Amino acid sequence: MKSSVRGGRSAVRLFGTLAVALSLVVAGTACAAGGQPTDDTGDVEVGDPQPGGSLTVLLDAGFAGGWATGLDPATSNTTGANLPQNAAIFGGLFTLEPGENGEGGQIVPNQAESYEWSEDGLTLTVKLRDGITFSDGTPFNAEAVLWNWIRQLSSGSTGAPNIALNTSLEPPQLDQAFLDDLFAALPEDVDRDAVMGRLNAIRVVDDLTIEMHLNAVNGSLINGFPGANLNLIASPTAYKEMGAQAFSEKPVGAGPFIVTSNTQSQRLELERNPDYFKDGLPYLDELNFQSASGDQVLYQSLLAGDGQVVEGLSSVTLIQEARNNPDVQVVLGAPTSPYVVQLNTRKPPFDDKRAREAIYYATDFEAINKGLFNDEGEMSQSFTASGGLFWHDTVPGYREYDPEKAAALVEEMGGLSVRLGTTDIVTARSVTTALQTQWEEAGIDVQIDAEPLGDVINRFLAGDWDALLQTAGAWDPSVGIGVGVRFGSTSPFSGTPLPEGAANAGDAIAQGLTTELDDLLAAAIATTDEDERFEAYKQVSKYISDEAYAPFGMAFSPAQVMKKGVHGPGLDQPIPALAVNQGVLYDRVWIEESAR
Repeated sequence: MKSSVRGGRSAVRLFGTLAVALSLVVAGTACAAGGQPTDDTGDVEVGDPQPGGSLTVLLDAGFAGGWATGLDPATSNTTGANLPQNAAIFGGLFTLEPGENGEGGQIVPNQAESYEWSEDGLTLTVKLRDGITFSDGTPFNAEAVLWNWIRQLSSGSTGAPNIALNTSLEPPQLDQAFLDDLFAALPEDVDRDAVMGRLNAIRVVDDLTIEMHLNAVNGSLINGFPGANLNLIASPTAYKEMGAQAFSEKPVGAGPFIVTSNTQSQRLELERNPDYFKDGLPYLDELNFQSASGDQVLYQSLLAGDGQVVEGLSSVTLIQEARNNPDVQVVLGAPTSPYVVQLNTRKPPFDDKRAREAIYYATDFEAINKGLFNDEGEMSQSFTASGGLFWHDTVPGYREYDPEKAAALVEEMGGLSVRLGTTDIVTARSVTTALQTQWEEAGIDVQIDAEPLGDVINRFLAGDWDALLQTAGAWDPSVGIGVGVRFGSTSPFSGTPLPEGAANAGDAIAQGLTTELDDLLAAAIATTDEDERFEAYKQVSKYISDEAYAPFGMAFSPAQVMKKGVHGPGLDQPIPALAVNQGVLYDRVWIEESAR
């Protein structure tokens, strides 16, 4: 086992031999030993991009294919899952691009022209590209970014990052009409003082420059943009004219495509933005996203001609079948997100550490990896994987499989009953079934709940869960669906203990209360030095392990499966996963004329 500060630099055995078997979890990697592409990366000579054509992308209804809370970045609760739709509509201030020589990834300004940190690391200055307009013709400028950032931080979206802003600065001079439009776009019960504090911290410098002032150094802030709602800038004018509901269904951005039709969580249809700021792009005339339930339906729809791309296919049987189909290409991405069984320590039974320890000892992810993954999964005892930054896959003192210890703890407690939930996708159901079998052998009673993504989110928000099989990780561990989201005490998707003296997460934030783990997580982003961040994340992993907050399993990235002749970054050019799935840069996706 190895450690690496930067992802994609070393051999990843994870799915280099997928011809034998691929991880049953939505998994894969683009590299074999030495980081060289396997034949699955589509490392084949292709001609120049050919403009035109229509592409339909098939998405799993249990994840990216569900957008029940709409596509307004300020109010959507599925921003991280809906990366495909967001990239197409909004483009983004920054993008995660394929790394040099196909290794790892790199953050690149997109609608932003550049960014710069102050010497003390407390002020981020973002310069925007000149000449960009939203698809409604209105200017994409610093005031529009300010309007979006304040909305996104103030509207209750779970896609909003937690940023320590310096709200104590002297208030800037703001146009009253701007303030009226801003507050009209915020929830009626919004904390107006909090909004004004954010307006103190985020300031327009000039028409193309905006500043964000922080209370503390945040070494992961830029890395987090591509997976956060702050990256997605919408037209304030369109919102004002359309109203909240219509805008959530047909949002207006400055991305490569324009929404023409949206049936929520079923089908999204887009057409080429003729005023896109990149000359000659996008290549496609039309782009559609079609939701389908489960891998079998997704793959059969691909073969039937109902789409040309499946984003995130995870069934080992279907991926093997696709690899043997001469008309289909399978591309595997570098993993960043290990499986994790989150345990809710805020209620019985897992407020008792013995119960958490019993789960650790009863869990044999190595056996699951061998039985379901043909031993091809990349095992991890932490929230990192080889495709991301700060990879370390072993943790000193980690509790490994020992069913006798698990059974003894269960007996000591007088029994243990657990409701094990997960998102309703085939891979997750298979793994939870295997876990149920293992846990029951240790005397643990297990009920499995597999639910749509929206219902899982609601369980998190309500705190109505015991254990949930999820993923924990991101290209940068602190961003997206990363370690802070899964283990920070004030995150809605965490089950770790609240700070002492806090009644709930909101109360903890209001009082400025933190836990020891919160402080360790904060230290991991309180520097821009990568070596220091690496050591800090090792301490975070050790603390999670010592407290038995969540056993980790296999790291994975879903496979991109497409008809031959479809090309583009994130499809046949792998990009590390931002949050489970790779991000596809749809402005550069194209189809060979012979494949249309």
